[in-house]
Amino acid sequence: MSVDYSSAEAFARLASELQTVDGIEETVEAVVQFALQALSCQFASVVLIAQGRRPEVVASTDPALAELYQEQIDVGAGPLLTAILENSVVHLADVGVETRWWPELIGRLKELGIHSALHLPLMVSGRSQAVLNLYGDAFSPDDLAVAHILARHASVAIAAARHQETMLRAVDARKLVGQAMGILMERYDLDADRAFEVLRRYSQDYNRKLRDVAQELIDTRKLPGRG
Repeated sequence: MSVDYSSAEAFARLASELQTVDGIEETVEAVVQFALQALSCQFASVVLIAQGRRPEVVASTDPALAELYQEQIDVGAGPLLTAILENSVVHLADVGVETRWWPELIGRLKELGIHSALHLPLMVSGRSQAVLNLYGDAFSPDDLAVAHILARHASVAIAAARHQETMLRAVDARKLVGQAMGILMERYDLDADRAFEVLRRYSQDYNRKLRDVAQELIDTRKLPGRG
């Protein structure tokens, strides 16, 4: 029996699945696989937007897409970058008549057998945090509606995954600093406040993150700059 991926039940299953996966990579992989099944598309990918608004391919159903994105980054223009910079959906309904970008880009899309493309920013707090990219022969009105619903689910899931990773890094950093403080307290007979001050001073003097100074001390039993 075929599955209607546009149904509320299908999206409920997707939402449930996204809650059970761990990490951003697993989250976006679930999104692109759902996109392939739910929409009339040949390829799908999710590009995260890192610090400095730098695109970063996280999940893709074809390695050629990464090359396509890199070309746009090198040139400084293209539908992916437009979606990021303008926080807007970019729909190339017919690649063959598209004139907004350089001819070589359109040629590359045609080489991949792509006739239509859709770039949907995944919005978190009013700003795009990633872009869902879909490619196929043509997207029907139903496809477009499903794609927008999928983008909303993906936005929530990616925001949650990023928050979780941030929290885990913070916990990890506290553990590292605590271990490093313990080493200093034992070696130099310092109290906790003084041990933390030593780490903080080295962090400032060497312009390094506190957790990196702590990690080096744990690994080498030496502070930066000390032989």
